[in-house]
Amino acid sequence: MALTGLFLYTFLFVHVSGNWLLFKNDNGQSFNEFSHFMTHNPLIRVAEILLFSFIVIHAFMGISLSLKNKKARPVSYATYTPNKKTFWTSRNTITTGLVILIFIILHLAQIYVPYRIVGLGEQETLFEHTKEVISTPWIAIFYVIATVLLAMHLHHGIASAFQTLGLRHPNYYSSIKMVSIIISVIICAGFAAMPIYFLIQGV
Repeated sequence: MALTGLFLYTFLFVHVSGNWLLFKNDNGQSFNEFSHFMTHNPLIRVAEILLFSFIVIHAFMGISLSLKNKKARPVSYATYTPNKKTFWTSRNTITTGLVILIFIILHLAQIYVPYRIVGLGEQETLFEHTKEVISTPWIAIFYVIATVLLAMHLHHGIASAFQTLGLRHPNYYSSIKMVSIIISVIICAGFAAMPIYFLIQGV
């Protein structure tokens, strides 16, 4: 699960970097050209297949682990006092994961399927379609909420991945956690900025 998570982490960094072209003041030309390159490059197509596979594997492993933990203790504690040293996300990974999974499905249905499978209108570009979708108020709000949860999920995930891989050491683990927070916030702020920007533009 750690390896699939790290792969998805890398994908998100590349994805948000490309999506920042949405802000370039060229009427979407750079974004459209980048998207065309990404969808017609054979190596990217292979990475795309791996991506979908890893999403399914990561989600399945996460749900399985959650069910296994629940089965290990079918009866809840009579009283439960959360550990103040742990993040809320660490105790609710399955919840944030499920919300993110819903977000991914919605995102694929609204952007990927129309562009790659069904096809956009003859006069519509991916930039125009994306702008229209993410500037819809309820979609924009849900995207922002999902990206906040994604940041929390990523922070917990990257720290846990280092522990799973046996790379946790008292001398530098706190630094790993800090770096994971910074990177997670940067990635998710980048994603959240897009719907907020186009939503404000449409007001």
